[in-house]
Amino acid sequence: MTLPKISPGPTGRFHHQVVAITGGARGIGKTYAHRFAGEGAGIVISDLDVREGRRTAAELQELGAQVVAIEADVTRTADAASIAREALETFGRLDVLVNNAGIHGAESRIPYTQEALPDWRRLLDVNVLGPLNCSLACREALGADGGGVIINHSSVAAFSSYGAYGLSKLALNSLTASLARELADDDIRVVGIAPGMVDSENVFESTNEELRQKRLDAQVIRRMGSMDDLAAAALFLASEQASFVTGTTMIIDGGLSCLTR
Repeated sequence: MTLPKISPGPTGRFHHQVVAITGGARGIGKTYAHRFAGEGAGIVISDLDVREGRRTAAELQELGAQVVAIEADVTRTADAASIAREALETFGRLDVLVNNAGIHGAESRIPYTQEALPDWRRLLDVNVLGPLNCSLACREALGADGGGVIINHSSVAAFSSYGAYGLSKLALNSLTASLARELADDDIRVVGIAPGMVDSENVFESTNEELRQKRLDAQVIRRMGSMDDLAAAALFLASEQASFVTGTTMIIDGGLSCLTR
């Protein structure tokens, strides 16, 4: 990924705003960090792999961004609270929370009848309770300065027979709608992004060329999505241009779901 030097000036859409990204050390989360920083935002990267998170933070700092990286397990209440605390201590505010951390990969296609119960619990803990945990921990900080935005990273697997993984993402979509209602009085919008197949590390690690081509053939737009496609959607949803959007999950899948519904 070729990145321009970041100039967080007053023309950036997120100048003077702060964005926290869970699972922000690599892949889609890293792309979110780069693109929000490119629009002037201060960035809090949280990740289980804090070493990789710090590498990403250093990369962004070299480009001129203001970034801090912390270690956090989204399923732990204390770790979720540390995300809000780091944002407030470092930048004095928190405007956007991107709940990107999640379990992906080959285990997502294990049938219900073959999925071990501990794996079910792990998927639901990370993919559903993790975003809930972080959202509740960041609620006060997000609502403190005129309101904020929560973006939950879902998947089109929510609308297909994708085993326990798909169920976890369907539950996340429901959580997005429920939190939008419950946090409306705090002036916090809650939205989701449900990508199809994109050029992320997780996709290439968990699929082969034959499977990727099969999915492309099933799409209206016959190309693989890019992580920048998702980042562009996140930038829009977090911006004032989307101030009337809440409680919904945006599908970004090249038209795959319109052919399968």
